Amino acid sequence: MAITKIHPIEKTLYLALDYIMNEDKTDEKILISSFGCNPKTAHLEFEQTKRECNSKAKILARHLIQAFAPGETTPEQAHQIGLELCERILKGKYEYVLTTHIDKGHLHNHILFNNVSFETGKAYKSNKRSYHQIRTVSDNLCRENGLSVIDENYKRFKNRYSTNGKSYMEYTEFKRGNSWKNKLQIAIDKAVLKSKTYEEFLKTMEYFGYEIKIGKYLSFRHKDKRDNGRFTRAKAYTLGEDYTKERIKERIEDPNKHHIYANQEYHYEKLSYKKPDTIVDMKNNEKVKSSKGYEVWAGKHNMRTMASALNEMRKSGISSYEELDLKLKKVASDRQQLLDNIKQIEKEMKSIYSVIENKNTISENQLTYDMYIKDKENKAFYEEYKSQIIAYETAMKRLKNSKLQTLSIKNLSDKYMLLEQEKTTLMGEYSSQNAMLHKLGQAKKNTDLYLDNSLEK
Repeated sequence: MAITKIHPIEKTLYLALDYIMNEDKTDEKILISSFGCNPKTAHLEFEQTKRECNSKAKILARHLIQAFAPGETTPEQAHQIGLELCERILKGKYEYVLTTHIDKGHLHNHILFNNVSFETGKAYKSNKRSYHQIRTVSDNLCRENGLSVIDENYKRFKNRYSTNGKSYMEYTEFKRGNSWKNKLQIAIDKAVLKSKTYEEFLKTMEYFGYEIKIGKYLSFRHKDKRDNGRFTRAKAYTLGEDYTKERIKERIEDPNKHHIYANQEYHYEKLSYKKPDTIVDMKNNEKVKSSKGYEVWAGKHNMRTMASALNEMRKSGISSYEELDLKLKKVASDRQQLLDNIKQIEKEMKSIYSVIENKNTISENQLTYDMYIKDKENKAFYEEYKSQIIAYETAMKRLKNSKLQTLSIKNLSDKYMLLEQEKTTLMGEYSSQNAMLHKLGQAKKNTDLYLDNSLEK
């Protein structure tokens, strides 16, 4: 397993190069490679490229670190993986110096590459997307070379349920079960399971109410414009790796796809709720007392409002004031029960999320911890890997009393997904009951006020 980090260098580039080429760290400079430059004069050549390209970029270079788990690879293999990483990420457009350090008990590559491309003259764009690409390429290289990688089920889980990168509104809607991205993921999941071909998948998405734009990326926009009218691209960075066009096609053709949504029904129409009119208090309203015209209008308004309220009550099977009171109490009780169920589901989801995180922490640090157990007297090793060792032991303690500890991350992720769908369904029912409660409450209030005004006459 390799962990990657990247940071900019804005000055003292030569010092950074001196550090990464230290002969005590690089097996007497054997594990040093470069592209497009001489390691000894790289700082001058980087600056020359920048001048020739008339670049005004403030950053001189990027420092990429690729660290491997202790005991998992050899210096030569680690260096070769570093070269492959440079080739796939930089694509022969940037000068770089690569060194492999062997001095800290674990192998790690240092890659210093020019921030300005000698081919295009443009500065390297370092952001979440480019870092995600680096991590993906690094993981693929580890997999190709028989090294461990982050659990794919964990990656899919985090891509779908992580709050990182979400706006406050999107995160709030995500927690409530109303996130439009989350609902798009659900729609894609269900369409994949219902479809035998890619064309059938597109038709199913249209049936679910989504407009589709086909280009380099597959893009969706729901007809109710819950996404502010913009198309959402089906990209790994936007929706997760399981939702790219290529991955969707693979999932459709997979004969072993799990029908985990087979019995779920999804409703994509937003609940419309019109606030009922209110009765005008004929006894205490100052405008009624001061204006005969307003008094006449208010009387007619009250009669229309009560007629409408009675009509709505009849639709709900209510034919008397006593039935209205009983119905109001039942709806309030049902709403509270739904809320209790939602809270219980959220509690279970929180517990599952915690177990998944702890299991992944254990998996990531298992090799390091095994080496620590073999030689607990090695103080230098402990100090170097103290944070990983503590993280491993903490995760083990947290899992010890969990009833979910025997389940795999895949099973936990599936369980979490089902709970999420159950919560989404309950949230819809809760919203409906809430609207009904307000409507019946207003009907009762109007009835009480109307009867009071009538008795006064």
